[in-house]
Amino acid sequence: MNPSLSDKTTTGTLALGALGIVFGDIGTSPLYTMKEVFGGHHLPLTQPNVLGILSLVFWSLTLVVSVKYVSVMMRADNKGEGGILALLSLLQGQLPLGSRARRVLMSLGFLGAALFFGDTLITPAISVLSAVEGLEMGAPALHPFIVPLALGILVGLFAIQQHGTASIGKLFGPVMLVWFGVLGLLGVLAILDHPQILAALLPIHALQFFAQHGTASFFILGAVVLAITGAEALYADMGHFGRHPIRLVWFGYVLPALVLNYFGQGALLLADPGAVRNPFYLLAPSWALYPMIALATAATVIASQAVVSGAFSVARQVIQMGYAPRLIIRHTSASEAGQIYIPFVNWTLAVGVALLVLGFQSSSNLAAAYGIAVTATFAIDTLLLGLVMRVLWDVGRKTTLAIMLVFLTIDLAFFGANIVKIPDGGWFPLIVAMTLFTLLVTWKRGREIVAERLQEKALPLAPFVDSLRASPPLRVPGTAVFMTADPNGVPAALLHNLKHNKVLHERVVILNVRYAEVPYVSDAARLEIEKLAEDFYHVVVRYGFMDNTDIPRALANCPCGMQFDLMDTTFFFSRENLIPTRGDRMALWREHLFAAMARNAASPMTFFRIPANRVVELGAQLEI
Repeated sequence: MNPSLSDKTTTGTLALGALGIVFGDIGTSPLYTMKEVFGGHHLPLTQPNVLGILSLVFWSLTLVVSVKYVSVMMRADNKGEGGILALLSLLQGQLPLGSRARRVLMSLGFLGAALFFGDTLITPAISVLSAVEGLEMGAPALHPFIVPLALGILVGLFAIQQHGTASIGKLFGPVMLVWFGVLGLLGVLAILDHPQILAALLPIHALQFFAQHGTASFFILGAVVLAITGAEALYADMGHFGRHPIRLVWFGYVLPALVLNYFGQGALLLADPGAVRNPFYLLAPSWALYPMIALATAATVIASQAVVSGAFSVARQVIQMGYAPRLIIRHTSASEAGQIYIPFVNWTLAVGVALLVLGFQSSSNLAAAYGIAVTATFAIDTLLLGLVMRVLWDVGRKTTLAIMLVFLTIDLAFFGANIVKIPDGGWFPLIVAMTLFTLLVTWKRGREIVAERLQEKALPLAPFVDSLRASPPLRVPGTAVFMTADPNGVPAALLHNLKHNKVLHERVVILNVRYAEVPYVSDAARLEIEKLAEDFYHVVVRYGFMDNTDIPRALANCPCGMQFDLMDTTFFFSRENLIPTRGDRMALWREHLFAAMARNAASPMTFFRIPANRVVELGAQLEI
């Protein structure tokens, strides 16, 4: 095959996949953005107002999405991976361990991750509700059925997660290809009737809108931001598809389709102000209403699926970076490592989304809760980008400050406009984010305290191995693997085994799992083996924050002389029973919270994919 033809085929496949996954959130924004700008704020439908709003939408898409995320932030990749946690891992390696700057950086990054989960709850609810609300256009009597129908669709979405989405995922790209094509076509037809609407491409109309409306225009930005929600997904999903296919699809297909549809809705509103009740659906011919509802529902389900899958991915990264307890992670595909299912995350999201739908009842009400988490994440991304430019790219201070000033001015303007939404629903994602952030930092600090306590009690490993040579215990057949977080101390499980059973296996392995600040670790760099004594080894297994943790598989790839027969190997774990005590290391309520999280964490054997019949757990009490 011609290499250039093969490259084109690969790029085309990746572009189609990106169309189905990456652009779902931002691609369904036309369903509700213009309705909320004019209907939610009761903005008069005059030509200057319509042109001003369209100009704001266009330049928001241009500056925030096209320039900031697609053109600049996509250059800040961690071995090809994007997203706030990949960016965080990229930066933390440049700062000393334990330094104040590193702690501030980590707190900032995980606050962004917590805000992402707040946004994750709202996206499926507002998207599906806005799609189903189209039924009112054709049959107002169906209004009482909108919430139950949306709820049924969303519950079904979460219910199928455990079965994986590989088969239906193949339809995502083609469906979104049709979706964006229809968006653009409907927009073009309306623009042809009112071509003067294209004047909104000029930024002067946005400036005139601000000059005419003053303070009120600032608050309207809280609705305009709905047009750019999902912008970070373009950066976060870069590792799945690569920057080139995403840029190609954005500039070549998605951006034109979105702009045409928004401008088409603007043209419709000038021609028929009554269309403000739902300009998206009224843009289509009356005969196409129900096909559009079906297509919009499919598109919003796809957008929701992408958000849920993203939540699974971020949760795994947070766990492997040590900021959350182990959770059960199931793989739903034998060929795609990234397709995972985390039951706890799935059903927590399902309950949260259901409560949102039942509590807010309509997409217009939900719009009040949408935006504040997104815009706060935008600002955090900008701050991290500034650090990347200075520390990693060696960009001059003045240039960095100038670029950050532009981006931060936009981000903080949107964030400030959304602050007024807090009493009307904006409190919800903030409470979710702050609760999650508290859990993350509590878990991280708790693990540090536990590690310090264990280290205080631990015997040094080297003298212990020497003592075994001098007075060898009884050896029994097989291999014993003692997993520990401290590579220099004797595992508590090993001491307990010697104390109670008075034996050692004929081969002993001290196993330490470490997570690198990269997405993936190659098989060649996975294992590090040190021989401490005859048939006594220290093995380090390394994973990246996107890797699948599978200890038996890693050990199966040991070099010659260290082959592992799983049926002849026993894994020993030490499970600490944590006892909160009043001290100065962490508030007592946080100690109780940490202990509760530890009790409910998934078993190490489940997390590391070790067969249950090969595991022995030995308990111990530990005051924190």
